[in-house]
Amino acid sequence: MVKFWFLGIFVFIMLVSGFFGFKKTKTVDDFILGGRKVGPWLSAFAYGTTYFSAVLFIGYAGKVGFSFGLPALWIAFGNAVIGSFLAWKILAKPTRYMTQQLNARTMPEFLAKRYDFPLYKPLAALIIFIFLVPYSASVYMGLSYLFEAVFGLSYLFALLLMAGLTAIYLLLGGYFAVALTDFIQGTIMLLGVFLMVGYLVNTPEVGGISSIAFKLSQINPDFTSLWGGQGFSSLMFLMLLTSFGSWGLPQMVQKFYAIRDEKAITPATWVSTLFALVIAGGAYFTGALTPLFFKSLPVDPATGKPTPDLLVPQLIAQHLPEWVAALILLLVLSASMSTLSSLVLVSSSAVAVDLLGDTGLLKDKSGRQILVLRILTIVFIAFSVVIALLKPAIILSLMAISWGAVAGSFLAPYFCGLFFRRVNAVGALAGTFTGLLTVVTLAVKHGFDAKVLPVAGVYGIFLPFVVVPLVSLLVPLKESKTVKLLFEE
Repeated sequence: MVKFWFLGIFVFIMLVSGFFGFKKTKTVDDFILGGRKVGPWLSAFAYGTTYFSAVLFIGYAGKVGFSFGLPALWIAFGNAVIGSFLAWKILAKPTRYMTQQLNARTMPEFLAKRYDFPLYKPLAALIIFIFLVPYSASVYMGLSYLFEAVFGLSYLFALLLMAGLTAIYLLLGGYFAVALTDFIQGTIMLLGVFLMVGYLVNTPEVGGISSIAFKLSQINPDFTSLWGGQGFSSLMFLMLLTSFGSWGLPQMVQKFYAIRDEKAITPATWVSTLFALVIAGGAYFTGALTPLFFKSLPVDPATGKPTPDLLVPQLIAQHLPEWVAALILLLVLSASMSTLSSLVLVSSSAVAVDLLGDTGLLKDKSGRQILVLRILTIVFIAFSVVIALLKPAIILSLMAISWGAVAGSFLAPYFCGLFFRRVNAVGALAGTFTGLLTVVTLAVKHGFDAKVLPVAGVYGIFLPFVVVPLVSLLVPLKESKTVKLLFEE
């Protein structure tokens, strides 16, 4: 009964936040960026809660922890240092400055204006809308598996419940609602992680913190080695994908656009880094304990196949007190709702602002654009739900293909556009196509193998860093007035 009370209170808070955001959302800028008035704590929590979702807790933590043991913590270290600290330290200030100068509200809009190439905007918008749908679906899958295990609800009912809740509070409030609920959700996540780790460590299967290394080494010596044994290269590819990948994801970069001023960047940097260290560290540590509870992968009753996606849900449902399991459910729900809302916001704005915004139908008409944004929110959620129902792959695979394709398409053009004056539209477009085609080609060639997808994603992210400057050098273009203004001020 306690878990239903917890869930009811959580839903009430989300709806109140949505209504509060609705009162403050008057323009497209308000809906997408909160009017660029978001403070350091809200920005940091928004970044962290968008970064981590059910994909981390249910998909990655379970599969990686069960496969590698304690060396899985390397990914948590990379997420905190590279994915959070260095991302804020290197990208936040120039991103905020340049997007304000260009009056760019989205990643496609930034690329089109920075490179003075209008067609870049619809191209980037299509990539975002197409490839963020599987990521959103993977989040819904993780949530539904957890609801199924803890609440005894059917997968379908849990999926529709989460989709409906996401739609309602995002439709109401846009970015204001997202930023406010991110802070509340982030607080729940921090409390939940400490409780989850504390209770699991003291279960009979684990026997206390001092017994973990010995018991894991008895199962597999590699589970306690510093470098993860023979699988270390696979672990590093996962770490690079999830750490550097965040630099090129529109839903993450959006937090730099929206922050209030440059003074807010330093505190936001430290808060987001500590948040990442605690959340990712707790999640992967929990995943590393799964070999102590499971001798083999649990079987999905719907498909009859073993799946790592059920490791953490069953661990929580079977080995934690009911009230703690309920709070952990809210932890994962909080992480996922934030990620989903950011994904939906970015994807719907990609179409409403970047594809349709310059047409006669919506140009300079904020009221219509907000209406279209809200309609597209429902469309994006519906697509994600359909994929989550089909279960085309395990959660890790869906997430890897999405992160690899989107980050591979945008990171090099975005990064080089911030720091290098002579990089031009031809080089940037070459980089986008290189990253996207590398990920998709390798994924298709290897049958979307879960072991290959992180490798494909890393290649897709880093190869464009060679292509973008090289092509810009080989095909020089006349420097636009916009670039002169940006780099001479």
